[in-house]
Amino acid sequence: MPFTIATSVHSELIIKKSRFIGCVQPMTDRASAQQVVNDLKAQHPGACHVCWALLAGGQSAAVDDGEPSGTAGRPMLDVLRHQDLEGVLATVVRYFGGIKLGAGGLVRAYTDSVAQALLQAEKTAIVRQRTLRCTVPYAMEGMLRRELDGAGATLLNVTHGDAVLFDFSLPETAATALLAHLHEAGNGRIVWLDAED
Repeated sequence: MPFTIATSVHSELIIKKSRFIGCVQPMTDRASAQQVVNDLKAQHPGACHVCWALLAGGQSAAVDDGEPSGTAGRPMLDVLRHQDLEGVLATVVRYFGGIKLGAGGLVRAYTDSVAQALLQAEKTAIVRQRTLRCTVPYAMEGMLRRELDGAGATLLNVTHGDAVLFDFSLPETAATALLAHLHEAGNGRIVWLDAED
């Protein structure tokens, strides 16, 4: 099950006089991530590098920002993947301390910066939702409301017309069982519509 994090969390490491300021925060798209990175560069004009990794579906990214290729962004992204995270931006601001760390040292420094921040992060499970739409006769409205409440569904809209139109969402994992149960309980009187109709 994928997770995200509730709020941004920071870490700071000093490795051979270089200062690494790490941050992980919730983020859903690349444009917002790029804005955060630009803000960090403005806040830390003396920093040598602002490396970042975004894990957000098709908008994921890994940026080394001048560090040797594959020593910053990709290892940071790997930490996020290893923790089964989604919708998370990891950034590390590096102030160079005058001592080169080598490729292995850089990978460890950037990985550790992200991992240290994640140790303090509050993870939240991402529950995929399914939206459904149906109509029922007025006589079945109470029954359907009870069933939806019992299944943990969220009512999005109820419209009273010739019949009662329900729009609701519930966790994807509970949808199949609820549909089977309602098919039986409704005796064919529940009419399912496409959610977009």
